Amino acid sequence: MKPTTRKRLGSIALNGTAIVVFLFAVFPVYWMVATAFKPNDEIFTTDFILFPRQPTLEHVTQVFTDGVAGNSIWVYMGNSVFVALGTVLIGSVVALLAATAVSRFRFKGRTPLMIVLLIMQMVPAEALLISLFLMIRGAGLYGQLLGLVVVNVALTLPFGIWMLRTFVAAVPKELEEAAWIDGASRFRTFWKVLFPLVAPGLVATSIFSFITAWNELIFALTLMPESSGYTMPVALRFFFGQRGTDWGAIMASSTLMTIPVVLFFLMVQRRMVSGLVAGAVKG
Repeated sequence: MKPTTRKRLGSIALNGTAIVVFLFAVFPVYWMVATAFKPNDEIFTTDFILFPRQPTLEHVTQVFTDGVAGNSIWVYMGNSVFVALGTVLIGSVVALLAATAVSRFRFKGRTPLMIVLLIMQMVPAEALLISLFLMIRGAGLYGQLLGLVVVNVALTLPFGIWMLRTFVAAVPKELEEAAWIDGASRFRTFWKVLFPLVAPGLVATSIFSFITAWNELIFALTLMPESSGYTMPVALRFFFGQRGTDWGAIMASSTLMTIPVVLFFLMVQRRMVSGLVAGAVKG
């Protein structure tokens, strides 16, 4: 077999595999969106219906007009946006400062601190439920969205510090020293020299924090006693009842829930790939 033919066949096989993987990943999302526009008789049928035969806005209208648990769907959407953005903003600032301190300074207990952060990342979030609940209640944040933000920051912070530590360490310290020689203060050096170089890593960390906070269910259900404080994942539970499950409303709400995640990804996707791989190269 000629090298060109072998190369062409390899390319075809690789592209075919990529297409199969893409379809496998995208099909559940398509099925969710398609089901949101199917009438109930097409949802609860044993026939395989790939495309809605009689598209309807019944379920979408139901979600917007009837609401969930006595509240408008926008209440839960607003709560989720507040928690997710709060987690990203607070967590990113704390993680960046901590990663800079760990990478640039040598202090006693530095290695044990990093080991503890790694162990905390391995512990299931459910194992921390009782302790975090007692801490949030003791701080007077029980039933408040700010308490939920604090919990999500605590859950995402170990990963953020570990990832940003790699990016900070990849920046030559000589760049900062040159800025100091030119008369720049530590804050100006941090903002003008270090921050632009670690921004891709900050974007990748922000995406992880946003998705984690957006999809979090257990703590949102435990720390919010009133339905007006529920986030979108908790609100979806009310479509599951003893007499049946309203799959149309679930799929319509889930479709609505994915829109902010897609918008957030589109805003930062240019830096996402470089943020995931740039920290692996030093220099």
